[in-house]
Amino acid sequence: MLIDRHGRTIDYVRLSMTDRCNLRCNYCLPEGFVNFLPREELLTYEEHFKLLSLLSKLGVRKLRLTGGEPFVRKDLMPFIRSISEANLFEEIHLTTNGTLTEDHLPELIDLGITGVNLSLDTLSATNFKRITGRDQFDKVNSTLMQLIDSPIDLKINAVILPGQNIPDLLDLVNLTKEHTLSVRFIEEMPFNGTVHTTADWWNYEKLLHYFSQHFDLIPLTSPKSSTSMDYKVSGFKGEIGIIAAYSRSFCGECNRLRIGPKGEIRTCLYGQQTDGLKELIRSNSSDELIADFLKNVILNKPKDGFAAEKDLLTDASMHGSMASIGG
Repeated sequence: MLIDRHGRTIDYVRLSMTDRCNLRCNYCLPEGFVNFLPREELLTYEEHFKLLSLLSKLGVRKLRLTGGEPFVRKDLMPFIRSISEANLFEEIHLTTNGTLTEDHLPELIDLGITGVNLSLDTLSATNFKRITGRDQFDKVNSTLMQLIDSPIDLKINAVILPGQNIPDLLDLVNLTKEHTLSVRFIEEMPFNGTVHTTADWWNYEKLLHYFSQHFDLIPLTSPKSSTSMDYKVSGFKGEIGIIAAYSRSFCGECNRLRIGPKGEIRTCLYGQQTDGLKELIRSNSSDELIADFLKNVILNKPKDGFAAEKDLLTDASMHGSMASIGG
């Protein structure tokens, strides 16, 4: 088992398949960003499978494949199928922007994929193009409609962007009126390639007050390790959640481990990355040696995001692209 020094069992891994994306969201991967990893630095599918097989043996039960945009990476579906057929995890989830997902939905359903998180900050085609830099709303909306009608558990992730999408967030809440999906609203974070300087930045408290002015919110009981504070609008079928990603009010029960596309490890989104995993895998190290490396890294997982931030050698990693970190 993977247990940190605070007694938390780490049983959820977020694996970034690529740092590349076909959108240019202004809060994540702004237009002109060029510092993408050389393809030879990415872990191969064979190396990913070796790592995931080991993590499964170490008690990881939930896997999320993310990016960048995971479907930008060629031949992703055969890799997902190999993981599914190997029965490595109880749950397999995907985070995607929905632009390249629709054609794969029948196979994802066939494979029994547990859930899809769809990144979508607005239901306005005009605002979508302005935020993402691409005219792809119709594709994403078609993916959304098909996911709503599928057996896959659907969550929408929307970033709170003052001056860009605040009124649009009400439309996203209204999606839960007739559909049993979850919409989560995420505080904007300083991972957009520049220093975070938004003067009128909204935290979860401000958003909750805003929603309370428009909806009759009923608080829900969230799982212990949940990152969101969950609510239901009275009479609505679905749910909403607010993720205090910047305020970091949920860190104490964190059970997550992030692994980047070249094998870099982050035990905390706000902490220093740990390198060396790729080198161990590529040198044909034994499972025991790799497992000891992982256990040692996780043992030193910080108590929360504030403790992790204090341990940073510099603040440079706070200003990189979220696509390079893995969401």
